[in-house]
This record gives sequence, structure tokens and C-alpha cells, in this order.
Amino acid sequence: MNAQVLTVSSKGQISLPVNIRKDLSIETGDKLVAYTSGDLIMLKVLNLPSIKEFEKSIVQAEDWAKSVGYKEEDLNDIIKSFRKNKA
Repeated sequence: MNAQVLTVSSKGQISLPVNIRKDLSIETGDKLVAYTSGDLIMLKVLNLPSIKEFEKSIVQAEDWAKSVGYKEEDLNDIIKSFRKNKA
């Protein structure tokens, strides 16, 4: 584990040290997600799927939906049911 002391700027910004960026292959424009719990902040590199990977996931989801008998017109009812169970 690598620990570094960072300073927060007047604009609330921090800079990630070069060695951390290199270790995690973080480049300009990459996205990070910040999680908080109490006084703990955790940053995680956000790896977005490529268009090809996303399209593959869509095809897999469509194939699964067909295999269990779902049709496109069932989608609104499925979403409503899921939202009720989460409330």
C-alpha cells in the first residue's frame, strides 16, 4: 500500500503524486470515483467500458431477456416492480 500526504487547494482540489498515477496508470482525463465514510475518503479509478464492450453487454442482456420470456413491452412493469421492492 502506498500512502502520501496531499494538500487541498483553496478551490478544494488535490493533486495525485506522479508515482501514484504511474502505479495505477492514471492519465489526463481519466475518471475517478470518490467514496466517503465518516472521515475516510477512498478514490477508485473508474474504468468505463469501450463501445464494443458495452454493445456486447447489451446483446447478452437481450439474449437473457429472450431466454426468460421477457418482451420489450414488459420493461415498464419490470421497472415499476423493482422500484416498489426498493422503496
